[in-house]
This record gives sequence, structure tokens and C-alpha cells, in this order.
Amino acid sequence: MGQVAVLFRLMPQGVETDMEGVAKAVHATLPSGVTLRGMQVKDIAFGLKALLVSVVMPDTGGVLESVEHALAKVPHVESVEVMEEGLL
Repeated sequence: MGQVAVLFRLMPQGVETDMEGVAKAVHATLPSGVTLRGMQVKDIAFGLKALLVSVVMPDTGGVLESVEHALAKVPHVESVEVMEEGLL
């Protein structure tokens, strides 16, 4: 069993969303066995920002979906998208 690196893009509900608060909530939300590699706030357009979250997780069935669902439950997150995925 290997490891998978995944980059998620979390879009907030609006331009007024506190991205630092979202980032703190991501730390508490990640399931066990998933390692946070980094986070970055990226400007999108017209004041809207996205949170890019990079994680490493085991290459087993269902883990990616469970992380995606966990991130979607973070308060003030409108959507979660897998931007990149690759084996380590």
C-alpha cells in the first residue's frame, strides 16, 4: 500500500468568509491517517478567495472520498474540488 498526495480547492460561501477560520477548522476535520502538507489562500476574482489544501493519505479505497466529505462539512465551505492527485 502506497501513499497518495492530493490537492483540494475549498471555495467559501462568499467574499466575507474568514479564510483563517476555515483553515483552522480544516486541521480539526481531517480523518486519522491523513497528513496535512500545507494550506494556501489563493485569490480567485472580485475579492473571492479559495483555500488550497494539500494532504497525504494512504492509497486505500474510500479514503479520498471520506476526506472530501469531511472537508465539505467545514463551516462556510461552499464546495470542495480535487485539483491534483498523485502517487508518492
